[in-house]
Amino acid sequence: MVMSTKCTICNTEIKELFLGKLKGTIIKKSGNSKQYPICFSCQKKFQGKEEILEQLK
Repeated sequence: MVMSTKCTICNTEIKELFLGKLKGTIIKKSGNSKQYPICFSCQKKFQGKEEILEQLK
């Protein structure tokens, strides 16, 4: 069974590349072990890690 991963910000499905790697990035908040997948288009919109973390709130 294949799990589809969705972007935390825009909730669109993130495509997987070779060996199940995501076409995007994974962000972690400091002091938290939870991972937040971010799609490539949201990564282009919000340039810095701080901007992306602001969108997660």
